[in-house]
Amino acid sequence: MSDIRERLGKIHLYAGDGKGKTTAAVGLAVRASGKGLKVLFVQFLKSGESAELKQMEKLGISVVTGQPFSKFVFQMNAEEKQESRDFFTNRLEEVFKKAKEGYDLLVLDEVLGAISTDMLAEERLLDLLQSKPGLLELVITGRDPSAKLIAQSDYYTEMKMHRHPYESEGLSARAGIEY
Repeated sequence: MSDIRERLGKIHLYAGDGKGKTTAAVGLAVRASGKGLKVLFVQFLKSGESAELKQMEKLGISVVTGQPFSKFVFQMNAEEKQESRDFFTNRLEEVFKKAKEGYDLLVLDEVLGAISTDMLAEERLLDLLQSKPGLLELVITGRDPSAKLIAQSDYYTEMKMHRHPYESEGLSARAGIEY
């Protein structure tokens, strides 16, 4: 086990407009947990209702989710946006502190969405990446990563949508498949 932990410390970036970013992050979290690694899975801009969260908790993966408002950022007034900024900034700070408590893998699911909607400052994330524990493996997911985040990443995978039933059939997200 110690040999596994001694080889950790890389940054993974799963980005793009296609389906699969969170699915890939969940898969990696489950794989790491299966090898006995301690995993912290943190969501941004998501309600915490996705089916995989309960299953990950059953596997011993720590999950942090939820948000202050159950509406999209574009629907928020100025006060709600500020409250959300404060909430997500505090969440980011807290999970990096918590990750120092012996976690091997930290997943920041949809943190890029929080950055692109101005709910989180990219510079703060970049600062935290610089000061993360050396053997902490880290996963970042979302759309439209900056050149700075790409440069910081050891792995960069882009999911590209070529076809999706939402576009061709108007099929909305399905429980157990998309969430």
